[in-house]
Amino acid sequence: MNRQLNNGPNIQKEKEIVTKMINLYCQKKHHHQQELCKDCQNLKTYALMRLSLCRFGEEKSACSNCTVHCYKPKYRLEMKTVMRYSGPWMMLYHPVYAVKHLLNKPKK
Repeated sequence: MNRQLNNGPNIQKEKEIVTKMINLYCQKKHHHQQELCKDCQNLKTYALMRLSLCRFGEEKSACSNCTVHCYKPKYRLEMKTVMRYSGPWMMLYHPVYAVKHLLNKPKK
């Protein structure tokens, strides 16, 4: 399987949001201020790699709305935990990113 890396503007925005959420989670839960703990760094590396390999590229919506779950179950569970915790805090610490993420949800 030889996929091309996706690094377009939508993927870059998703990477920024995921990075902010993981950083916030690690600061608040693990009390790491400057660097991420080993577990959070591993999750961030994995998430950024999965985003780079996303088959939907510029048509990508938020991962939680995706029909294809490309994360391994362990990382998917970790990311859910991070997002549940960081989501409400994003409005306080990174309101622009929070709004961008909310706007990336599909319309019903």
